[in-house]
Amino acid sequence: MKKVNLLLLGMLLTTFSFSQQINKIINAKEVERIEKVLAADDMQGRATFTPGNDKAAAFIADEFKKTGLQTWMNNGSYLQPFVMVKTSPVSISVKMEGMAIDAKNVSVLTSQPDLHISERSGFEKVRIPKGATLFTEARKYMGANKNYLVLVDSSFAASFGRLQPRSAIFQTDKTVIFVLTALDPQTYTVDAKHIITEQKLQNVLGILPGKSRKNEYVIFSGHYDHLGINSRNMVNNDSIYNGANDDAAGTTAMIMLAKYFKALNNNERTLVFAAFTAEEMGGFGAQYFSKQFNPADVKAMFNIEMIGTESKWGTNSAYITGYEKTDMGKILQGNLKGSGFTFYPDPYTSQNLFYRSDNATLARLGVPAHTISTSKMDSEPNYHKASDEIGTLDIENMARIIKAIALSSKGIVSGKETPSRVDVAGLR
Repeated sequence: MKKVNLLLLGMLLTTFSFSQQINKIINAKEVERIEKVLAADDMQGRATFTPGNDKAAAFIADEFKKTGLQTWMNNGSYLQPFVMVKTSPVSISVKMEGMAIDAKNVSVLTSQPDLHISERSGFEKVRIPKGATLFTEARKYMGANKNYLVLVDSSFAASFGRLQPRSAIFQTDKTVIFVLTALDPQTYTVDAKHIITEQKLQNVLGILPGKSRKNEYVIFSGHYDHLGINSRNMVNNDSIYNGANDDAAGTTAMIMLAKYFKALNNNERTLVFAAFTAEEMGGFGAQYFSKQFNPADVKAMFNIEMIGTESKWGTNSAYITGYEKTDMGKILQGNLKGSGFTFYPDPYTSQNLFYRSDNATLARLGVPAHTISTSKMDSEPNYHKASDEIGTLDIENMARIIKAIALSSKGIVSGKETPSRVDVAGLR
């Protein structure tokens, strides 16, 4: 009996010590400190290609350095640079079955200044049908390393213009052509001229090498870019879109998790902490990052997006996009017994959130890559508005969510639990 009592006492002391440690590292005061920097006015809304975005990247890199994380491939820098091309159309001419297509119904994403193609050029012809989610499907083709002619159903006429930015940002050397049409052409020609300029971007990465499973990766991520300054749509004389919730909150969580796991220093799998840029422009930072991995080596991805407000269920809760696609959600919830915290399935499935955030590229390759969020997507009052400021966030609840992610991921981090893979054949 004495041995049993001593064993129970030891377990209680270990649990108490563990609780004290996580509360010391992940707490509202530290969450607020990081949030205040990322969502400050001097970050100018962290828009891609701006000094504010660069300033945010430098801050995140400095936090990684102070935490003691390693750099990617030990290359000496926490910044992961990549180049995108900015394509500004000069002229576009499309004919299908000999009939001219109005240029306003065509969007060409290419890195070629002079493009001349036909049905003999080897482009894969696909269609976005009526009833699909236009931008989810478009993003899928934009992120693939393949040439596409994408026929967009005429029912999308009202929203097709959003695929036609005056200057598109494109990441690969492949070409994707979107055409709004009811035709299924057997013959076609596309002639287009663009002004092409290269622009440099950077993700921010920190690495905590695994002890026994160095080549198995678990990714924690959030995007640090936002919408910048919009002087044409000011609210109460405020033109800065601070993005405190979207997604300084997710980036803050990722930094806090890096500090926590570094302090524990017992991860068997290699942990990758990633802050992505250009999410608001189409997820380009995450797309570049994801292509650096063999998908089979990535055992899980925790992408954290907008956790600064209460979920529809209140505090101590969050939802997981694509919950039904793997058993990762069940694993996480299983590690939270007695905590009072609940991970729910995504209640906004009609919005296809699983495909709309930075988890999507790896998820499409079979990785159990999910986004954790609390955002009420049907009624979030400050979403993509200048009012998305730190004063609208529930910092205490944010700290509880970050703790829940830390505790629930312990089996995956240790290598004792491995989520099932996404059924790639079942993805649209």
